[in-house]
Amino acid sequence: MAEHEQVHEHVRVAVVGSGFGGLGAAVRLRREGITDLVVLERSGSVGGTWRDNSYPGCACDVPSHLYSFSFAPNPEWPRTFSGQEHIRAYLEHVTDTFGLRPHLRFDSEVKRMTWDTERLRWEIETVRGTLTADVVVSATGPLSDPKVPDIPGLDSFPGKVFHSARWDHDYDLTGKRVAMIGTGASAIQIVPSIQPKVGRLTLFQRTPAWVMPRMDRAISGVERALHRAVPATTRLRRGLLWGIRELQVQAFTKHPDELGFVERIAKRNMGAAIKDPALRAKLTPDYRIGCKRILLSSTYYPALARPNVDVVASGLGEVRGSTLVAADGTEAEADAIIFGTGFHVTDMPIAERVVGADGRTLAETWKGGMEALRGGTAAGFPNFMTVIGPNTGLGNSSMILMIESQLNYMADYLRQLNVLGGRTALDPRPAAVRNWNHRVQERMKRTVWNTGGCTSWYLDASGRNTTVWPGTTAEFRRETRRVDLAEYQVLRPAPAESTATATPTATAADADAGVSA
Repeated sequence: MAEHEQVHEHVRVAVVGSGFGGLGAAVRLRREGITDLVVLERSGSVGGTWRDNSYPGCACDVPSHLYSFSFAPNPEWPRTFSGQEHIRAYLEHVTDTFGLRPHLRFDSEVKRMTWDTERLRWEIETVRGTLTADVVVSATGPLSDPKVPDIPGLDSFPGKVFHSARWDHDYDLTGKRVAMIGTGASAIQIVPSIQPKVGRLTLFQRTPAWVMPRMDRAISGVERALHRAVPATTRLRRGLLWGIRELQVQAFTKHPDELGFVERIAKRNMGAAIKDPALRAKLTPDYRIGCKRILLSSTYYPALARPNVDVVASGLGEVRGSTLVAADGTEAEADAIIFGTGFHVTDMPIAERVVGADGRTLAETWKGGMEALRGGTAAGFPNFMTVIGPNTGLGNSSMILMIESQLNYMADYLRQLNVLGGRTALDPRPAAVRNWNHRVQERMKRTVWNTGGCTSWYLDASGRNTTVWPGTTAEFRRETRRVDLAEYQVLRPAPAESTATATPTATAADADAGVSA
């Protein structure tokens, strides 16, 4: 079937999103023998956040050989930290290598997904039509919907305005007065990339970031040839990168005081480029390193020291025509405003489009904070799984490791449904979800993300950390290796003479189905 034809009327599995999570899910489903699947993508190509974020300087802050699927090693990475264009090309390569194109449905944004309690399936409405699915895997990701703050007067700004994830490549910044709003991972890559060409660059900094040197280099032809000839060397390189990061986890999760040494490295990185004491004071954080995401750059501080750059140590508070006014009253003139203000992470818009068994949306269920059993399934939403769900984020390693663990869980979930047989659904028991999240939040209390003295995008509106996993990636893999049916209600269609639509059965015995590591 061609990519733009009408989707199937009914499929076994519908995957939403075609970034790392969605493509990984499709590959894993095919390896499990499930080919009755579609991947619903709102855009016209694969890539997810690596398609949407094409701003100047966009690159990954995780080493290339670790930021890739274990089942699809790439011996051709050109740099130790690859750029956006290379990561996107890698995802296109994965799509072709594993034969995923027949399953892709581009330009098929999901408008609503509703659980049918009678037929035990999901009704999915997209902009291109409707379909039903036994199981939905939501892989839209937390870095998919840009967040732009509500700034008084922004609508009246006469110049150009865009978010870093929606870069306007037709707009020429040469000689312009540009305001960069935010100092996160995108901003520290954008600033040194555009500083040489703009007339004046004003950085509005609400909170300074800890920035470590970026140890990036080109991977030599000899190295690439070795990885091609001896694939075991690629696995060894990946294993070493993984092991180093696993050893670092305790400093983040149990002993934040040990991070003082890392702070000294970051301060030396700053001091090497920033000689002005006043500017250095503006750029020095007052919270423990690691509390907010640690950023990597060897060019950010040198760019800020250039004579055409101003740092305003305050967030943008108001726009008056072409005049931007910071919260502290500082004013700056601008021709263009670029927002590097992140994404809807703890309030993912997809949650507003998912309607569960009780008629409530996932957003309504998560109003007091996101919660999911083992980071993937939510009570009241049968046969619905989220890839990169609540408390699956990382502060120091590769999210691909977490994605693959969740795909292990997804694979066993489908196996359990097959073992149970017939038209069947699994709904997480509320007590199991509460117990899991209580364990996670108890562990979170000691972490640097909760004790480091900052306010970060890891925290939701109530100040609860619903984003990060407080342990190692190996621990998470163990926790998601198998589905424990004792944590679920098994739903089957009600007998014809019953007025109920679907009722939980007694918990079935745990099926003997292993999961590959």
